[in-house]
Amino acid sequence: MNNYRILAVDDEEDLCEILKFNLENEGFEVDTANSAEEALKMDLASYNLLLLDVMMGEISGFKLASMLKKDKNTAKIPIIFITAKDTENDTVTGFNVGADDYISKPFSLREVVARVKAVLRRTAQTAAAQLPEQLIYKSLVLDTVKKKVSIDGMEAPLTKKEFEILQLLLQNKGRVFSREDILGRIWSDEVYVLDRTIDVNITRLRKKIGTYGKCIVTRLGYGYCFEAE
Repeated sequence: MNNYRILAVDDEEDLCEILKFNLENEGFEVDTANSAEEALKMDLASYNLLLLDVMMGEISGFKLASMLKKDKNTAKIPIIFITAKDTENDTVTGFNVGADDYISKPFSLREVVARVKAVLRRTAQTAAAQLPEQLIYKSLVLDTVKKKVSIDGMEAPLTKKEFEILQLLLQNKGRVFSREDILGRIWSDEVYVLDRTIDVNITRLRKKIGTYGKCIVTRLGYGYCFEAE
């Protein structure tokens, strides 16, 4: 499961570090934030799962979750609440704002790891079931089952990485992905990859998809996106 990025948000710095250490030992990439306000300054859409404490400053975990569920870019990110509040009403509130699980303090780290893995498996299966067999933009067709791309019926000879980049951009038309985002999603299992690798693959991809190459737009200082004409 080392492809997954997790953000732990809790005002207890020591707890965040403990969660980070143990989840990273399981192969996850983990970042931490010590308040909802700090978390909101981060690229939350790049994470595969959020661990949220409920009792935090002005913006509670419940309020943060509610905000994220209203944003189309973060609405589908699974959320696990970790909190000392364990009454039935609190649990119900957590699920009502879109939580996927709820763990009460004190907890065992083995339990946290097991629940994180269970939620990620469940959401991955749901996402796979919802993924369309084809992503189509005009005469550009990406077949997610056969792993092929065709333009006007002619197959474009993309490499695996080029295919995955195009699929990521086509699935999220208009959304800008930084080089770090693309590296984390496409090259997440590789130890050392240069940012330049992204640029090279994008250049090759643009050439291979002909007239649609200009739809892959560079946002200087930010990254890349697929823009419909």
